[in-house]
Amino acid sequence: MKKLFLVIIAIATLSACKSKSSSTASTKKARIEVLASEEVNPALKSKAYDLGKRILNTCNTSKFKPFTTEEATDKVIQNTTLERLSSTCQKYLLKYGQFKDIKLVEVVKNNTDNTQIFRYKAEYQRKFTQKELQVTMNEENKVSAIKSTDWVDVYVP
Repeated sequence: MKKLFLVIIAIATLSACKSKSSSTASTKKARIEVLASEEVNPALKSKAYDLGKRILNTCNTSKFKPFTTEEATDKVIQNTTLERLSSTCQKYLLKYGQFKDIKLVEVVKNNTDNTQIFRYKAEYQRKFTQKELQVTMNEENKVSAIKSTDWVDVYVP
């Protein structure tokens, strides 16, 4: 009886210590991946650039053409009002000066929600710090998020 009990414990211990096979781990798709420039639809690139630049140009002109339902999700439309942009622009104008342009650095695909995040370096009059503009496009090719942060070389979700 004791020998049977020891054999069962030994088998249970060995099966608990068994590692996962590497073939199942390699078949899972990465949560995020950086896309090559050729993999991104040129029309989508252009649309993301135009919409991102439209937001940042508001700081220079104090005029904002609101997004349409074909360009952005309802949440983005509700959150990008002239009043909200104006308060942000006041801070940016004082700190960074006039907005000049944005340059596309990379496109990151989020495989969990199938969105593409366009990462731009924003150029301002004063160059003491580098800013980033992230324009997130969903499956319907609409802006689902816009975010401005300090630039970091490696994308962190």
